[in-house]
Amino acid sequence: MKIGELSKLSQISVRMLRYYEEEGLLSPKRTVSGYRQFEIEDIDRVKLIHKLSSAGLTLKVIRKILPCWQYQSNKFSPCKEFKNGLSETLLKLDKQIELLQQSRSHLITLLKENNENK
Repeated sequence: MKIGELSKLSQISVRMLRYYEEEGLLSPKRTVSGYRQFEIEDIDRVKLIHKLSSAGLTLKVIRKILPCWQYQSNKFSPCKEFKNGLSETLLKLDKQIELLQQSRSHLITLLKENNENK
């Protein structure tokens, strides 16, 4: 299937599909005339990449853990890259949550101080 069809079936833009290819996450075959030729399995792969990216994983981490994905069983097999990638992402998310909580506390303090000065 061509990139436009993959885009429709996966609901991922053509631009994003090209970006995934540039980042080494997709490796479509090429026709003699140079068109990308995707397989039916690429639909699930693209949806998985998008889902992982939406969960906060970087494309670098996704690239490392994709080989652990078992398409037949639709789940990840236990592998070091998968565990390391998710652990790394969870640590980053925890730090972001901590920073957001600090920012929230500062804003609450500012609001309280402002209300007291009225």
